[in-house]
Amino acid sequence: MADQGLNLTHTKKPAPRPSKHTTKTGIPLDWSAPHGPLTGALSATTGAGATALLGAAGGMPSGWPLAIGAAGALGHGIGASIRRKMTGHSIVARSASWLLAGGWTTWAMTTGPLSWAAAGTLSALGVGIGALASNAAVHEEAAEQERLSEEARALAREMNRERLSIATEWEERIRRVCSVSVRIFAVELWESGAGFSLAAELPGGGATWDQIRNHARGLAGDAGLPLGCVIHVEEGDRQGRVVLDVPTQNVVARDYPYPADYSPLSILTGIPWGLLPHSEQVRVYLREACALVLGPPGSGKSTFVDVVLAGFARCVDVVTWVIDFKAGASARPWVRPYLEAQGLVTPRAGQPAPPADTRPGVDWVASTPAEARRMLRALLAINEARQHAYQDLMDEEDTTLLPVSAKIPQIQLVVDEGAELLSARSFRDPVMKEVQEGVKKVMRTTRAMAVRLVLTAVDGNTSALGNTEVRKFSPVGVALTSGESSGDNASKLFKRVKVDSAQLNAKGSGVIGQAGAEGFAPTPFKGWKTAPSLAREVTLATNHRRPLLDEISASAAGEDYSQRWSAERAGWLWNNTRPGDQPQTATAIEQQPRTHPGRQEEGGLNLSYRRRETAAADDADTMAARLMQQIEDTYGTTTEPDDRDSGRLNLSYRRRDGEGNQDGDPGGARKAALLLILAAGKEGTGASAMERELRPDFGTTRPTIHGWLQEWVKTGEIVRVGTGSKTRYVHRQHADSQ
Repeated sequence: MADQGLNLTHTKKPAPRPSKHTTKTGIPLDWSAPHGPLTGALSATTGAGATALLGAAGGMPSGWPLAIGAAGALGHGIGASIRRKMTGHSIVARSASWLLAGGWTTWAMTTGPLSWAAAGTLSALGVGIGALASNAAVHEEAAEQERLSEEARALAREMNRERLSIATEWEERIRRVCSVSVRIFAVELWESGAGFSLAAELPGGGATWDQIRNHARGLAGDAGLPLGCVIHVEEGDRQGRVVLDVPTQNVVARDYPYPADYSPLSILTGIPWGLLPHSEQVRVYLREACALVLGPPGSGKSTFVDVVLAGFARCVDVVTWVIDFKAGASARPWVRPYLEAQGLVTPRAGQPAPPADTRPGVDWVASTPAEARRMLRALLAINEARQHAYQDLMDEEDTTLLPVSAKIPQIQLVVDEGAELLSARSFRDPVMKEVQEGVKKVMRTTRAMAVRLVLTAVDGNTSALGNTEVRKFSPVGVALTSGESSGDNASKLFKRVKVDSAQLNAKGSGVIGQAGAEGFAPTPFKGWKTAPSLAREVTLATNHRRPLLDEISASAAGEDYSQRWSAERAGWLWNNTRPGDQPQTATAIEQQPRTHPGRQEEGGLNLSYRRRETAAADDADTMAARLMQQIEDTYGTTTEPDDRDSGRLNLSYRRRDGEGNQDGDPGGARKAALLLILAAGKEGTGASAMERELRPDFGTTRPTIHGWLQEWVKTGEIVRVGTGSKTRYVHRQHADSQ
């Protein structure tokens, strides 16, 4: 096994604190700095000259300077240099400088220091001392580098011994647990100290890296790693190699706040979404990719959405739109600073009002199916407009992808809780169905024109996502695993990856991966923890660099976009009303058209009022009255029946509300069923059609409906026409008129 070298970077010494004394140019002078070759020689010669002048004038004994020079050579030149472990060149240079300065001073005092001979020899003395000092400095620096190199080599040898020990231990462990004999050729110790990575060569003979990946849990158990330490195994830089990331500390169990760094980002260079086990940031690349985030309640999904929105807000080339049918909960904190700046919402106690030019941190919020439909229609219109308007730009750049920039930003649509939007139970609502189809069409068709989506859902099953299309168009996958009580979202997103998600049970932890050339293999990660104040801080910090939607796109989106913050459509954000609710007069309510979920024409019978805002708490009598009014408006011939013998509709089932119905709201369901038959007219209706209408509103099943029909046939309330699949039931009022 070849020892692996280690690059060591020595920390720089802190710069000396500047002195108060400065030159005229403003450059500080450090009077405490040691002498160099030049200043040392100058100091020695000026000192010797001054001493000679004073000695000659004062009658100093001529032997004193020589004695002082000898003492300096012994004390400073030899003693101090040895104590500081300096080289022989430094010892010789220092000693010679003292002796030469002392000898010249003695000679000058004797012969006279003011002669040309004295001046010339003093100059020569200075040059000689400077040369000696420079030569000594060169050797001293070389010796210092040698000492540092030796220390580095000693440290590297120590590190290599540690790596060699790790490699030997894990070669034996892999052979014992996986029955594969590998050769570990590199060991990288993580800078965080929380683990290490191993690179190994497989032995050949049909061995594959999957064999080691399948035993990752066994390796962790054999190594006695702490709970939460999941070994990540992936293929190496070429076939026949394998890389193992081995955490030795449970990093994902800790909480890591979102970095207080709101510096600019770009959709083109990746957006950080969390931390890997070795504490490095994991970045996702979303220029061409959609993302699917799965997480059960309590897994930290809402916090993760905050991280996603924060990353988009920091991008200088992204405009963010949000669909959230939970009253826009995920987007509200990002909009609040704008509402406060506009005076629509009062700032919380202790918080100053944002600047007047504050813009929403999220450019458009859809909290109802109708608003989401507007948004998706706008996206499709923008896609078409961009394809035509920017074709010359793409030709100039020689690309089929729209060049994204601050002038032409990418539109990122975040759909929170996509199960509410994509699930099969919404198919019967025409608006929801259009929204579902719009989401999928945007995913399929808008990649080149820089429109991408991030969807979140509780589960990855087709019952939650509608079908597998969303997963297919989402190369970026995130499975938050904390709180999983059933199912395994990681395996639904990453079919070929086996991760012990049971170990990743800390809130905000999970598995993340991205397919494609810019992607990375699925790996455990930990999401950042966000505070409620994050949205406000990021919105204000990025206010002046978040881009505006380009003019061509805004024009294509039309009034649906330009009126997105109008009081009629966004007033619920500051009026404390439910999304979509607006104050209405009695006249306005009376003039509203009545439509059926499956038909757009007026006059249809509306039996889906429970899915709308107006029928959550209606009792049976109120619902019956409303249905009767709709029938009256539709047919114009039906009056409130009160007697079976009068020839009109007999509502005697009011006296039997609690009989024969195992479903919820029995009285209301029976009334609605009979009114359906009455509304069907001479053509009648069947049990299957009645179930389709009643089940969404009342939960009524076909056996229950069949029991009512048989009862009403026996009593003469309705007439049965036809047999088998052609069976229809006609109300007596219409049957008598035939």
